[in-house]
Amino acid sequence: MSVMEKTPVSSLVERQRAYFNSGKTRPVAFRKAQLKKLRDAILANESGILEALAKDLCKSDFEAFTTELVGVLGELKHVGKKLAKWAKTRKTGAGLFNFPGKALSVHDPHGVCLIMSPWNYPLMLTLSPVIGAIAAGNTVIVKPSAYSPATSAIIAKILAESFETDYVACVEGGRDVNQDLLSQRFDYIFFTGSVEVGKLVMESASKFLTPVTLELGGKSPCIVDSSADIALAAKRIAWGKCLNSGQTCVAPDYLLVHQSVKDKLVAALKAQIHGFYGNDPHLNPEFPRIVNRRHFDRLTALIAVSSGARGSTDEPRKPGPANALGGARANPLSMLVSGGRSDLETLKIEPTIIDGVTWDDPLMQEEIFGPIIPIITWRDESEITEKILARPRPLAFYLFSADKTRVARMIGRIPFGGGCVNDTVMHLATDGLPFGGTGESGMGCYHGKYSFDTFSRVKGVLDKSTFMDVKLRYPPFAGKYRKFRKFL
Repeated sequence: MSVMEKTPVSSLVERQRAYFNSGKTRPVAFRKAQLKKLRDAILANESGILEALAKDLCKSDFEAFTTELVGVLGELKHVGKKLAKWAKTRKTGAGLFNFPGKALSVHDPHGVCLIMSPWNYPLMLTLSPVIGAIAAGNTVIVKPSAYSPATSAIIAKILAESFETDYVACVEGGRDVNQDLLSQRFDYIFFTGSVEVGKLVMESASKFLTPVTLELGGKSPCIVDSSADIALAAKRIAWGKCLNSGQTCVAPDYLLVHQSVKDKLVAALKAQIHGFYGNDPHLNPEFPRIVNRRHFDRLTALIAVSSGARGSTDEPRKPGPANALGGARANPLSMLVSGGRSDLETLKIEPTIIDGVTWDDPLMQEEIFGPIIPIITWRDESEITEKILARPRPLAFYLFSADKTRVARMIGRIPFGGGCVNDTVMHLATDGLPFGGTGESGMGCYHGKYSFDTFSRVKGVLDKSTFMDVKLRYPPFAGKYRKFRKFL
């Protein structure tokens, strides 16, 4: 049950502020105990979690377990093990001016935190930041997405079973609840979602000068050069793009394929997709669905207007319909290579490869967030580098290549949130790496120790000795400049 049914948001925030100010959340032993409670509650509700994810997104039990539960459970274990070390006060020298004394770096929790999560990985992208907030010693109000109601309900159940609402609470609801929450004064806001909503969150936070982490998205490029292992690249690209039916913020959004290997890659992609999901992926019960009708219609319109054809390249070309998103017709060079079929009843769209896409194609104007694979060919590395640099900075960047010099050059030159060489998406599965965006793809990062650092701040403390007092800093100053200057 949502706490909103019992408590107004403003009252809940004030109660959590009182709880935080009491100091209860600060002992490391307390925080570790709360992390264990959360882990126990997740394990006790595992079957319910899998059922909820199947209901919301038609995720198979294995995909739901590996992409939602494994990361959360692993992070709970990792953070619990390392927390005492991370939270320890660091001592350094205080410098000449403060002799005798010592400088201390103290990790301090922010206070009352708001975590707003999305619908595409509704469990992981809610509980992963919650872990960081608890580990750092904060109180937390969680707002899961209304687009994944079954998972939101099980999250509310887990948190209610584990914690007092004055400490950790789940607030369910739609946009009116979001607006109510964002009108409150929080000490930290962690938001995962679209760029458009992220801007509104930041604007609301600015009224109170509340610091924020924004985990957004964008068009993440995937480059395949002539030296790549094409069979392996196709397998890993198809997996990363089809995961959650493409509704992944770090999915490879579009492919930049060297012209010499394009035909080979396209054939390998088609084979891998059919190998994963059969000849009718949109009818496969293990292939996830699109979250709702609005997104389904958006994606099918993009396929129609961008392909310039109906059916595969084995069928006669037919002109594409007018662009439902703006009225312009499709790029005449683009062509539906494979896929395009959908099922309105189940909201499933099969993985769809579109070749001959240009930078001005409708597919290249927004993040796809679905199982559509646009292919742009290239000859010269400098050309695609310039194109990427001219666009908003991507959340993820992928490069399939055996050319170590090219890998080093492109990673060094192109700004992006995070990425992989010769793989996709899997950088999220490494506790030791930060996950976050840059520019329009977000700000701040988390995972592992980076979550602890995000949800705390380091305050500096000078601990000065009283057994002696150096008179140099006190007036009168006559003659002191020349005596002291030689020490610097």
